[in-house]
Amino acid sequence: MPSVNFEHVTKRFGDATVIEDFDLEVADGELLVLVGGSGSGKSTILRMLAGLETVTSGKILIDGRDVTDLPPRDRDVAMVFQDYGLYPHMTVRENLSLGLRLRKIPREEIDRRVAWAGAILGLEPLLDRKPKALSGGQRQRVAMGRAMVREPKVFLFDEPLSNLDAALRAQMRIEIGGLQRRLKTTTVYVTHDQVEAMTLGDRIVVLADGRIQQIGRPIDLYQNPVNRFVAGFIGTPAMNFLQGTLASEGGRLYFSAEGARLKLRGGTASVTSSEPVTLGVRPEDLRVHTIDLPTTGVLDHSPIPGASDGDTLTGRVLLVERLGGTSHVHFQVGPHRLLASVTSDSPPELGTNITARVPAARVHLFGGDGRVIGQSSSLRS
Repeated sequence: MPSVNFEHVTKRFGDATVIEDFDLEVADGELLVLVGGSGSGKSTILRMLAGLETVTSGKILIDGRDVTDLPPRDRDVAMVFQDYGLYPHMTVRENLSLGLRLRKIPREEIDRRVAWAGAILGLEPLLDRKPKALSGGQRQRVAMGRAMVREPKVFLFDEPLSNLDAALRAQMRIEIGGLQRRLKTTTVYVTHDQVEAMTLGDRIVVLADGRIQQIGRPIDLYQNPVNRFVAGFIGTPAMNFLQGTLASEGGRLYFSAEGARLKLRGGTASVTSSEPVTLGVRPEDLRVHTIDLPTTGVLDHSPIPGASDGDTLTGRVLLVERLGGTSHVHFQVGPHRLLASVTSDSPPELGTNITARVPAARVHLFGGDGRVIGQSSSLRS
């Protein structure tokens, strides 16, 4: 049973349409992440679900009940905001219990729920402190606890980790994911950070300009993006892109761009050699080797001894970012600047010549409209 349904939901602010014909089902107990850049509409969708924004057209259902026109208090949802939203003059205990007290829940039940949330979130030693005496991570736990004690049907998270430093964000991601699996409460989580989306979501909805680009499990979006936007948005570091054309020679399919020529697998009936295409390959899929070439200031794509025909790019290293066990190697191929993730203890040095092997099975091709070209499966056969 879907726990949350959006049925043809549209949202307009004046003449501007920010969400158009939005359809989505969130399964009972699922942690679904809405991810996209600024202005993609993700927070507006969450606020419509919470009842903080009206729906221009369409319906929203929770557990089969139409809540489209209900006020927030009648929707049985609890929201965790980016700025925590704690009352500074109240203790942690008072912040946790305020919503229950306003609903006139019996005192014994309030105490039970506060103690339960405090134990799960490790807030027991902090219950008598005020927010100013708490760290950012502790404040976020209090905000989560305030949502938990409501025992809602749906949790809503609106970029809850944006105000935390990198180390604390990583820790809180683990805690939120573990908490959701423990409680099994349907959760809709909004973020602009694709790392959060990939590590937290059972499924991810990628949004751009108020429209769904792709829905799927994190690994499916990573391995099989349906368009260039998703391919470039999902994955860290971002996918490399080369613009060029396709051509068939001697029964083989080739991708050609200035300074690059790569042999692909299979063939295509949907793209002709005159149509522009974009080849995408992830930095972690490139295999880099230093080569001995004369330093003339210009590198061409001449065959390299020992390299397979048509599966390598030849370039010069522009920058090496050493990140511990992994290094990011930026290199120039013709007019193109590309990036490879290298796990070797001895990455190429600045200014050296390299080859980067491009596995045909890891290549993604996108047409002029940005959509993945239908021959991808044959390329990977």
